[in-house]
Amino acid sequence: MEQFNFATFGGGCFWCVEAIYSEIKGIFSVESGYSGGHTENPSYEEVCSEITGHAEVVQIKYDEDIIDFEELLLIFFTIHDPTTLNRQGYDVGTQYRSAIFFHSVEQKLKSEKFINNLIKKNIFENIVTEVTEFTKFFKAEEYHQSYYEKNPGNSYCQYNIDPKLIKLRSDFKDFLNK
Repeated sequence: MEQFNFATFGGGCFWCVEAIYSEIKGIFSVESGYSGGHTENPSYEEVCSEITGHAEVVQIKYDEDIIDFEELLLIFFTIHDPTTLNRQGYDVGTQYRSAIFFHSVEQKLKSEKFINNLIKKNIFENIVTEVTEFTKFFKAEEYHQSYYEKNPGNSYCQYNIDPKLIKLRSDFKDFLNK
């Protein structure tokens, strides 16, 4: 029987983060959704209004024997800006915050160590990524799932996601499914 682990990351628009992790070997599913808020089953509109406290996140189901949590963190900190509070590019609001929702004490410790190493190495001057215990994940509406795959010609996708995929395919060739 296969053993799966889960990682939940908020790195701006979930369309961007989902498109990246969908290309990584050892990942069995990536779902867009919401975590970190106080409302049950929030809608996209409610999350965007910032009244629910949720972040747009992806929940990643992965095989630790193929890709480990530190490698997921490396990709995460490469594909988004962890230095801007509640913002990724033109996407502004608390729902776009940089966040790691840890599923275990081990993930918490690895996340904190990874962030501290980035700071020690002066890779980022100021990291605002929150490291918070995972409580619940609410799957986003179906039209948000696999958005990039279904809409590669969308101007938002071309402007925001395509450059991230180019960087991923250049810098992380050994991690790719293809």
